[in-house]
Amino acid sequence: MRISQTTSWWRFGYAIRNERAGAYWGAYQAYSTAMREAGILRGGNGLQGPPAATSVRLKDGERLVQDGPFADAKEQLGGYFVIEVDNLDAALEWAARSPSMTEGGVEVRPVLVM
Repeated sequence: MRISQTTSWWRFGYAIRNERAGAYWGAYQAYSTAMREAGILRGGNGLQGPPAATSVRLKDGERLVQDGPFADAKEQLGGYFVIEVDNLDAALEWAARSPSMTEGGVEVRPVLVM
């Protein structure tokens, strides 16, 4: 599950300064605990905001590095969870429970088996 947060969420420093931050992170703690107790959580991490990003591209054999994310978008990657469930419907049920639904969304993708 790819957790997205709105750009304005990051811009206004929600994680550090917003008065709702304690409740938001408490909800995430409860959410990850519920997934762990259900036995479906396989991994995941929250990520620092877009200002901490560094993007790398290769053009004509030359490495190009820029500060910030690749694109200025309405939503930015906030983190991810890897879960193991029986089907897409179950994954969507867990995604819908994510606290990020109030300030962003969740993209669900299967793991690429190689």
